[in-house]
Amino acid sequence: MTLDEASIHVHVHLHTIPVHTLLCVMFALLTAGSNACAAVLQRKAAAQVPPERSLHFSLFADLIRRRVWLAGIGMVIVAAVAQAAALATGPIALVQPIFIIELPVTLVLAALANHNRAVLRQLPWTAIATTTAALGAGLAVAQPSGAIASAQNRSWVFALIVTAIFEAVLIGTAAGTKGEPRAALLGLAAACGYALTAALMKNAMSDLDEGASDFFTNWHIYATAVVGVGALFLLQNALQAGSLVASQPMLTVGDALISIGYGVTLYSEVLRDGWWLLPEIAALAAIIAGCVQIAKSPLAAEASGLATETASTVLLSS
Repeated sequence: MTLDEASIHVHVHLHTIPVHTLLCVMFALLTAGSNACAAVLQRKAAAQVPPERSLHFSLFADLIRRRVWLAGIGMVIVAAVAQAAALATGPIALVQPIFIIELPVTLVLAALANHNRAVLRQLPWTAIATTTAALGAGLAVAQPSGAIASAQNRSWVFALIVTAIFEAVLIGTAAGTKGEPRAALLGLAAACGYALTAALMKNAMSDLDEGASDFFTNWHIYATAVVGVGALFLLQNALQAGSLVASQPMLTVGDALISIGYGVTLYSEVLRDGWWLLPEIAALAAIIAGCVQIAKSPLAAEASGLATETASTVLLSS
């Protein structure tokens, strides 16, 4: 190999991976912003639905007639496309944790949507900055890598069984509660559904790389659609059951942590371990603390005007 050839090789090696990572992060940020917008729009629509329709498919029949909910679904579609692009260019353990910023973005968008500048000024900007900085630092320290393109069916069987049991426990427990506890439980159930959707979507993108025939003849894309609809159904019920402070932290943080689990077990993704665990745990603690402080924002409470309806329309009957 000549010196010029070696220089070209080094140049390509140094710049190809950062570009892919940058694209992955950009698509993930677009996904987070779109999901936050969708959450605000869907929250407004879901809060208007009679509580007796919770955990019934008639909930969709009511929501589909509301323009604000349809606008939210449009943003969900944008988020799905961006998420597919992100997962095609990076590991799940990098893509999904970025969605943690949905919580502060959701609250900011909610304040803007309700023309409430006073509440916007009262947002815990220190906590928002802490959460964002801790997320960036945590991902930089963990450096998720080593993902395989496609998971084996044996791994999928185990993952699906464990997920089904976990979801059954959450939904069963939520059915016996009401108000904020139900919103939190259903938010976590939705988070698990969205994490599984991301894992399935990544495998579907791998099928697409092999050609259109593999994409449409393998089960991953169809499972992605089914699980995605199920997660959306759980999310609507979580938004209807209680305030955003109960459902959104469980949704965003839960999605990130469960997705990392799928990435490690299904796709052999690797995070730095050893002494690197100390700053990773510190970053996680800072993220959780920041999310808790953000959730205490006046905007997250029913009295803040996130939804124009009274709080009684949000609570579910037992």
